[in-house]
Order: sequence, then structure tokens, then C-alpha cells
Amino acid sequence: MLYLYLDESVDLGFDFFAKKPSKYFTITVMLVQGMENRKKIARAVKRTLQHKFPKQRTELKGSKQSIEVKRYFYRHVESVPFELYALTLNKRRVYDYLSQKRDRVYNFIARKVLDVIPFANASVRVGLVIDRSKSKKEIKEFDDYLIRQLIGRIEPRIPLDIDHHLSHEDLPLQAVDLFSWGIFRKYEKGDREWFDVFKGKIKYDDVYLP
Repeated sequence: MLYLYLDESVDLGFDFFAKKPSKYFTITVMLVQGMENRKKIARAVKRTLQHKFPKQRTELKGSKQSIEVKRYFYRHVESVPFELYALTLNKRRVYDYLSQKRDRVYNFIARKVLDVIPFANASVRVGLVIDRSKSKKEIKEFDDYLIRQLIGRIEPRIPLDIDHHLSHEDLPLQAVDLFSWGIFRKYEKGDREWFDVFKGKIKYDDVYLP
């Protein structure tokens, strides 16, 4: 089975006058082939939480954890075969009328990332898991949009499942959160410290509207 875990870094705020939103917005997909590799990543997340935060109920978050915690986690997944695909939006280049349609922008960037995923590697089933942050209406619109876009790229005999899970329910979502944050920071702040640790796993990393 081909597992795809999708998460984003920061939000799609566009009010550059009254507020101070980020200049960039990143969506990252982590591709994992096979149940055993997915379990290894989940175990690495769990092990990091147990070792680094034994008395706390917390999650791994790219914006919160120290580089030391991130390095510890990566040492336990470095040998696991997985790939990262990311697209970062330059929000200052988005047309004004689209800045009022954040769901449309989000769906478009997510689809652009998925466009570069090598679905030819899928031989049994494709499972796309997204960190659950949308309303029921938004989830349906997102799923319908992606199914329309992906249906022609996946063999008809191979099922496509799209699920929206909470990150404490599906631990690899916490892993992709860490990686997405590192890619975002590279563009937003020129901070490559964490990015340079895992950059060997990246298969696609580009900016939309550079």
C-alpha cells in the first residue's frame, strides 16, 4: 500500500497591512511505501515523545520542538525509506480576489504537490491522510476536488482512500508536520538548520509564484 501523509505549515492569512502573516505557505506530502515502513515512522514518533517528554501529553510539532528533539527523531527514521514532496506558495504574489478564497488556494496547492507524486509505484491501494482541520463541508469539497484530479493518474483497479485524521490518532502526521516546518522555515527565514538534517529525503521542493 502507498501511504501519503499531507500537512501544511502556517496558515493562509493574507492581511499584510493590519496583521503580520507569513510571506510563505508550505504544503508537504510524505510518501511511505508499505505498512511496515509506516509503522516504523509511527514508532519513531512514539519513542521520541516517550523519551523526550515522559511526563507530558504532547505532540511533535515543527514550530514547537527544539532542533535537538528533531534530530533525535530523525535518527530513528533516517534508515526508513520514505520521500518528501513540497510546494511553497509565495503569498504576496496571489491575486487579491483569490486571497478571499483560501479553501480554493489550499486545494490548488495540495493538488499541485500531488501532481508530482509517482503513483506508478502504487500496486495495491493508495491511502491519503490529511491532518484534520477542516469543516465537514470543506472536507467534502477538498476530497471531491482531489478525486477528480487524481482519478486519471491512478489505475482504476487500485482503490484511493482519503481520510482526515487528528495527529494524535495517526502518528506519521506528526512526522510530516516536522518536515513541513523545516521546508517552510528555509523560505520564510532562510533557516536551514533543521532542513539540512533531512534534505536527503526530499524528492520535490519548489516555490509557486516565486
